[in-house]
Amino acid sequence: MLETGISRRDLLRSSLALAGLAMTPLASAVAAAAEDIESFSWCACVINCGQRCPVRCFTKAGKVIRIETDNTLPDATDAPRQIRACQRGRSMRERIYSPDRLKYPMKRIGKRGEGKFERISWEEAVKTIASEWKRIRDAYGNESIYWQYCSGQQSIVSSRRAWQRLMNLMGGFLKYYGSYSNAQLAAAFPLTYGGRPASLPSVIADAELYVLFGNNPSVTRPSGGGKGYQIDLALSKKRPKIIVIDPCFTDTATTRADEWVPIRPGTDAALVEALAYEWITKNQVDQAFLDKYCVGYDEKTLPASAPKNADYKSHILGRGPDRIEKTPEWASGITGISADVIRRLAKEMAETKPLFVSQGWGPQRQANGEDTSRAIAMVPILLGQIGLPGTNSGEHEGNTSFPAVYLPVGKNPVKASIPCYLWTDAIVRGSEMTRRTDALKGAEKLTQNIRMIINSGGNTMINQHGDANWTHEVLEDEKKLEFLVVCDNMMTPSCRYADILLPDTLGPETNDMACQGGSHGDVAEMLAIQKACEPEYEQKSSYEICRLIARELGLEMEFTEGRTQEEWVRWCYEETRKKVPELPTFEEFWKAGLAKVWHYRKDPIALEAFRKDPAAHPLKTPTGKIEIYSEQLAKETADWVIAEGDRINAIPKFWRTWDMPGDSLQKKYPLQCFGFHGHGRIHSTFHNLPKLRSLHPDALYMNPVDAGKRGIQDGDTVEIFNDRGIVRLPVRVTPRIMPGVVTMPQGAWYDPQMIDGRRVDVGGCINTLTAHRPSPYGKGNAQHNILVDVRKA
Repeated sequence: MLETGISRRDLLRSSLALAGLAMTPLASAVAAAAEDIESFSWCACVINCGQRCPVRCFTKAGKVIRIETDNTLPDATDAPRQIRACQRGRSMRERIYSPDRLKYPMKRIGKRGEGKFERISWEEAVKTIASEWKRIRDAYGNESIYWQYCSGQQSIVSSRRAWQRLMNLMGGFLKYYGSYSNAQLAAAFPLTYGGRPASLPSVIADAELYVLFGNNPSVTRPSGGGKGYQIDLALSKKRPKIIVIDPCFTDTATTRADEWVPIRPGTDAALVEALAYEWITKNQVDQAFLDKYCVGYDEKTLPASAPKNADYKSHILGRGPDRIEKTPEWASGITGISADVIRRLAKEMAETKPLFVSQGWGPQRQANGEDTSRAIAMVPILLGQIGLPGTNSGEHEGNTSFPAVYLPVGKNPVKASIPCYLWTDAIVRGSEMTRRTDALKGAEKLTQNIRMIINSGGNTMINQHGDANWTHEVLEDEKKLEFLVVCDNMMTPSCRYADILLPDTLGPETNDMACQGGSHGDVAEMLAIQKACEPEYEQKSSYEICRLIARELGLEMEFTEGRTQEEWVRWCYEETRKKVPELPTFEEFWKAGLAKVWHYRKDPIALEAFRKDPAAHPLKTPTGKIEIYSEQLAKETADWVIAEGDRINAIPKFWRTWDMPGDSLQKKYPLQCFGFHGHGRIHSTFHNLPKLRSLHPDALYMNPVDAGKRGIQDGDTVEIFNDRGIVRLPVRVTPRIMPGVVTMPQGAWYDPQMIDGRRVDVGGCINTLTAHRPSPYGKGNAQHNILVDVRKA
């Protein structure tokens, strides 16, 4: 058993026992005093914001009484420093004692989605799961069993890895690839660079101009361990001019930017093409760089297999198949940015160097997101601002991490893998899904529809997935999806669909460990999660739940390998330490509560080695160079069948998609809508905490021009609607959103109610309005492609 440190209360009790005074009046008085003594344990906020922050849990009489943050170093701005948690991480106590906590195992007694359950024993829950699991596996095969995409619990041992370990011992499961965060960029960026290289935030200090496309790190990465804070550190050393290109006047723009350039959602690639037109026609591209390091800029480096005039330069100058010159005037009508502003931006970017270009993951969450992400990367490529001090690849700012070892999940015998956004399709038509039609990996075709899902620590199932009303119809059909297990700590909207519902612990109720997330700029860290209090009811950790199911299945020894959860924590740390010898011993780490390794990453500038010697340090593209034209993409998708109107382009291009201006639906639904990350939630986690809700209430943000046309005033309750659904929210009328566009924070809990015979989501979930149609190449979640209208409720 891991020790979390002895409290003064425990010390007093043991001293009384040794003195033979345990049953005396003195003992009673001392014991009463002992109950009033505080102790603390280390924990971590491990929700998926991309950061991991240490917190300290203070307890009294077995209850967590308050949460504080890192205090292990003197307060400082630069490294080494404290890693302070944001307001969400510090709300852990409110989560522990939330009335929404799941307390007991339960089984469904109503229709799926109604949320009607009755309490059952752990024995019944475990036996039911084991029995149904074996039945479905034997009847349909392991390809019919799916692990649901989730991100609500990011610890080392007691997390999704415990479930996946058990699932692999049961013969495997249908896998997914991609994510809801950046599926389009993750699929497309490696086509250009062979990976996703990105400079650390510290590199911004050497830039003269910092351009952010749809990137709001002040909100999305706000903690002491996150990029937002580290960007501020870089700006404090030397401040470049900052330009934010975004439909919203974001918090990053209001507090840091010198200029905000409003742009219509989904049109960033058109802006880049107009910038490229200016640079090409004014001889401002870095031709020597393009000739030496790139493929496909012009005919000289175009692959032999490519059609004539398929190079990027020909496309921009109107020599390609569309015969359209990508002038600022052309782009202005698409982006909403005036031609004069586009020319000024082009001039400033070409003349101000070093240039650091980054993009958030909002712009790529469109149907044309693969092209958008590659197009933004063309800005530094065309200007030769790659691999030099003060430059970046065009990706999100980079991060530091070391190779932490997690609970081993074993080998999955099932080879097939679906795009994570197509799981509802796999329930409805899985046996029809193929490599050519649905980008299936590992197999040419699926053999089965999904029949069973295990969902642990995730609210993606109904709340974060596209077209929530349609998803509801899919999930409630027990003939399609025969068995659904949900394991969570709160009664989320996704929990309402469970057949068996299991109560998980929160961090302070178990022993575990976490490592840095994907958004730490200058520090890699290991964080202890030490048990501070007992679960109040019958909650169990995911690891313990899986052990019980494994025992019922006759797999307990294979699952545990003879180790307890605490022993696996130690094992994972020791295995990590073999790879990272800078880490202290486990005993030192556990006592200290955390271990920080500053500046673990030794190559802060993306592509620096490649720039210095491309022959010695080639990229992981087929040519070893930056591939503006991707022959790999053209060949891979040559036989694909994609939806009418979709495009897959070998070079990054702007194209009009569904549910954006130019779509025939625009007459009916004239406003573009998209979601943003707010201060009060991480995706849907923390939504049910009253304090955060009162500080950060949900609302629709609407420009005064659009509000005036509809007779809407600030504070009115409005309905946002399209053919997929209706959402009710209060409205904020503000010039911080450009005309023709509305926005709302994503993650609000789906809560449909029947009002006047209509199904209205009064919870404010944006996915009531989104589509489940994927992007054409990465098959990613195009959840920012939304056309709506707004009316007073």
